[in-house]
Amino acid sequence: MSEGPEAEDLFDSILMADERFRGDGYREGFERGANRGLQEGRRHGALHGAKLSAEVSFYSGFGHTWKCLLQNGTDPRSRKRVRALESLLSLLEQSPLDNPQSEKLKEDMDKIRARFRQVCSMLNVSADFKDFMKSSEGTSF
Repeated sequence: MSEGPEAEDLFDSILMADERFRGDGYREGFERGANRGLQEGRRHGALHGAKLSAEVSFYSGFGHTWKCLLQNGTDPRSRKRVRALESLLSLLEQSPLDNPQSEKLKEDMDKIRARFRQVCSMLNVSADFKDFMKSSEGTSF
């Protein structure tokens, strides 16, 4: 067998095959992992976005309903409750809920939840959002 450039190229290609296959495998695995990560991220975001949307919609409906029920009351307690409900509704309107990238979103949701608990305490109703969701699961339209 001759020891010319062809033999060296063949020898180099055999030695470098492991490195080449490892590099190819890494790139292929990285691409698949990145695609799968994007898909899982989208699913995760959609799920949590839907939960947050249901929670905010509930607070809004809760606030508007109780405000309608109490707004004609003339006693000081009713007026105080209406002001608290208006404050909750104002927080909901001012929050950047349409921008999931907002840095204020978590802070605003914490404020909204705290105000909701305060209003529930004033109205003497359960403040656990999950309790309200459980009672509506059996409802169909």
